Amino acid sequence: MTSNQKKLLANGLFLVVGLVIMGLLLNAPPETTKPLPHDQNHQPFMTMNKKEAERFCEECHAPDKQVPLPANHPPPNRCLFCHKRK
Repeated sequence: MTSNQKKLLANGLFLVVGLVIMGLLLNAPPETTKPLPHDQNHQPFMTMNKKEAERFCEECHAPDKQVPLPANHPPPNRCLFCHKRK
């Protein structure tokens, strides 16, 4: 196999892999996770570092607090990983 054929094969494989990835991304399901509410309660956390802001989530969202998380909610230690800030 000549050098030009190797380059052509490498470029072709790169193109095919790129098209497969693009196809997967275009067919991904829509995001269903609710964003972080942009209300007075959550306003202080909009500008904080994510890790810093997540330390305050359980003050309201612990099982015995004002707005407990539903039973089927994933582990609550990374709130801003799923709940995006607007």
